[in-house]
Amino acid sequence: MNTETLAASLEEALADVPMLDVHTHLCGARLAARGLHDVLLYHMIVSDLYAAGCPSGARLTQFPRWPDKAEAHQRIREALPYLPFIRNTSGWWGVRIILRDLYDWKKPITAQNWRRLDDLIRERADDAAWARSVLKRAGIRRACAEYCRRGQGEGDDVLQYSIEWGMFMRAQWGEYDTALYDLERTWGRPPEAPLAIGGQRPKTERVIRTLDDVHAAIEHYVSSIPYDEVITHATGISTDIDYRLPSDKEMAAALRRRSKAGPAERDIYAAYIGEALLAGLEKHGDQIVFQFSLGAEPLPFETASRVSQKTLGQLAEIIGRHPRLRFQCFLGSRHANQTLCTLCCELPNFSLAGYWWHNFFPDAIRHVMGERLDMLPVNKQVGFFSDAYVVEWSYAKAVLMRRQMAHVLAARVAQGQYSRDDAMAVARAILFESPQSLLGMTPQRGKLK
Repeated sequence: MNTETLAASLEEALADVPMLDVHTHLCGARLAARGLHDVLLYHMIVSDLYAAGCPSGARLTQFPRWPDKAEAHQRIREALPYLPFIRNTSGWWGVRIILRDLYDWKKPITAQNWRRLDDLIRERADDAAWARSVLKRAGIRRACAEYCRRGQGEGDDVLQYSIEWGMFMRAQWGEYDTALYDLERTWGRPPEAPLAIGGQRPKTERVIRTLDDVHAAIEHYVSSIPYDEVITHATGISTDIDYRLPSDKEMAAALRRRSKAGPAERDIYAAYIGEALLAGLEKHGDQIVFQFSLGAEPLPFETASRVSQKTLGQLAEIIGRHPRLRFQCFLGSRHANQTLCTLCCELPNFSLAGYWWHNFFPDAIRHVMGERLDMLPVNKQVGFFSDAYVVEWSYAKAVLMRRQMAHVLAARVAQGQYSRDDAMAVARAILFESPQSLLGMTPQRGKLK
């Protein structure tokens, strides 16, 4: 059997392997697409369109609000002339998979027919059984979503939850006090949605002026996490920040310079607050996992992929300083993957998950997946997360990933590294078993702590 035939056979077999999706932005009360915009204007496709010349590069209105029909339709009409330019991208492949498999739509999207497609998607938007059937068809037993999107628990049968709230170590384009502002935004409040990339900064109820304020705000943040209802804390770590440990004196002085803050102050704020957060979370290390994204740095609308070697070295120091807290990385830069694999080998509390943002392309998935399979035990890696906002994109990304996994496994079977049974056992381990042992995910309602 040649490698291509073997890959096709493995892909068919992989369809029966259950998966757990360890990071999404699904909303319990609105699991499915609300219209064509939720499929066609997923933020990764918006970036493709913007690159092709579409005037708008920003995301549509984001949670906790939703785009109304007027906004959604205006953005669809704006995008239509640029669709032919992105038909080569793997993002567009995902759109085609969704429309073909889930909506039986095989025609091009045109100015004459897009409203009919929009109506077709909207007809199923509130059908809870439909949404769950999409997850079932994708082979996804359960997904992890933002706690702020839980609503009244309408999706608890298919969702577990992550706190994605304060982004204290994530840079924002053109800002130097982001960590302080985000801590102020969360101080005294219950968990809510995180700041969007490039989002507006509404006035906060409290202002941080002193070290005592910083410590009080962090204490509130850590104590406000509902540890019995979430399994992870998800945030971003920016490569532009220097994570050396600032002293109390340095932080106090930087607070006094806030009105004239620059990169030096930004680094002090983020490193100091980030370290305080990790120290607080480590006290709950048996209850929560610290997940972080790495390798997607802000631009005016979205991000670019880059990671410095200095950041990777400092990351090892951070993880090593908190041995009782489990860390898991979502990587958006394939060139850093080998380094992170070596860190995983030597840091017992560190694992890797999936292919995030700038890595979710077929060639990158194969590269990252293959390297991890060669370098890491299966119980130190998770094979998939969708980062999806609707179940249709969970489905498309599951299909795309399975196809790449089949090719990666087939190459190893063909060269004698794995038997076919080995390959299927490896797939089940990283798609289904590791999310349970590393994160406490469960394939049905209820939690395993």
